[in-house]
Amino acid sequence: MSGRARNGESSVYFSESDGKWHGWVTVGVKPNGAPDRRHRMGADEDEVRAKVRALEKLRDNGKAPKAGRPPTVEKWFTTWMDTECARKVADGSMAPRTLDDYRSKCRLYVFPAMGKLRIDKVEPEHLDKLYLDLLNRSLAPSTVLKVHRIMSRGLKVAMQRTRLFHVNPASLLDAPAVEEPEIAPLTIEETRRLLVEAGNRRNGARWAVALAQGVRQGEALGLRWEYVDLDTAEMKIWWQLQRLTWRHGCDDPHACGEKYHRKKCKASCTVHKHYKRGCPKPCPKDCTDHAKACPKRTGGGLIIRAPKSRRNKRTISMPPQLVSLLRAHRAAQAREKLKAGELWEDNDLVFCQENGKPIDPRADWEEFKDILSAADIRDARVHDARHTTGAMMIAAKVNPRVVMEVLGHSQMRVTERYTKVASSLVADAAEKMGDQLWG
Repeated sequence: MSGRARNGESSVYFSESDGKWHGWVTVGVKPNGAPDRRHRMGADEDEVRAKVRALEKLRDNGKAPKAGRPPTVEKWFTTWMDTECARKVADGSMAPRTLDDYRSKCRLYVFPAMGKLRIDKVEPEHLDKLYLDLLNRSLAPSTVLKVHRIMSRGLKVAMQRTRLFHVNPASLLDAPAVEEPEIAPLTIEETRRLLVEAGNRRNGARWAVALAQGVRQGEALGLRWEYVDLDTAEMKIWWQLQRLTWRHGCDDPHACGEKYHRKKCKASCTVHKHYKRGCPKPCPKDCTDHAKACPKRTGGGLIIRAPKSRRNKRTISMPPQLVSLLRAHRAAQAREKLKAGELWEDNDLVFCQENGKPIDPRADWEEFKDILSAADIRDARVHDARHTTGAMMIAAKVNPRVVMEVLGHSQMRVTERYTKVASSLVADAAEKMGDQLWG
């Protein structure tokens, strides 16, 4: 019995050679111009005709799945990051660090857990188990939330492009809950001690800029003289310094980094006994890390780039005291440039090394820790200087909308966090006033 149809039409027929019913549906055209025909098969005619009608309905609604074997989670997410995400980095709509973070979290957490699973077989239960396992490994909830956002975005694009499934499984479960991190700004007394200690050091004005302007670390290290007007006391935060992760440019990343592969420490290891996290984890058998040592490495190192968000690109006014500090700093830098001569690398950076090269964020972090120790100030993060700025502005009764603009926050709720901690600064100021008036 035959039910073959004309070209372009669906057909259902029985084949005596295998005793099965077969159906063929034309769903479109292949890239080479040939008809894209899909096959359905079964032991019963009604069963096959039902499959054909279902495929025709998907085709008519523009939802017919792409031809070929469905990719695995690892294959799809790798392709997505290497194509769409890489394009967004190239056109500036995605920060390079964001793509680095995507690759890192997929490699460390997603691929080992569900990389071999077909993309169209992913269920909410798989994601729930992934997040629970990560939390049980003592990963920070904020890290698990980032993993969820990567999965949600990647699966959404897979749903739209492959048409292998029609509901994003990540949208069927609640995102991992994350508590708002506690803000710990420095007190007024600590801030003044920090500025005094920093003032005795090279690039000491860097920390005055951080505390007076509330700039992020990358924004301070990427600040250029071209965007600092000492006559009008305006500073344009238009650039930032970032360190990007190196990638292998060789054909065999595993063999390239073989001599750097970490082995599992013995139970009696004493080398890492003082490490906060204990012995480092050994490299997996198929490790492709250690791209920094690759002779053909690409895409990494320090770069200066524009911020991704328009809100982060801002112009702010400087207090007179900061203008004076920057004038003195520029004069000192001019003397360094003259001394360095041909060794000077002119990047027009406000804060740089003695040869004009950018300051590594790690070295900047170490300098901050050293200043805290020398000034007898409690341990704090570099980012806490920015929190100090926000809290002090709120304590000084600066309009929260102005604080939002100065700090470059995208949402008011982020700025409002400072209202909870500003009360301690207000109390500190009140106590100092009492001491001044009544001793």
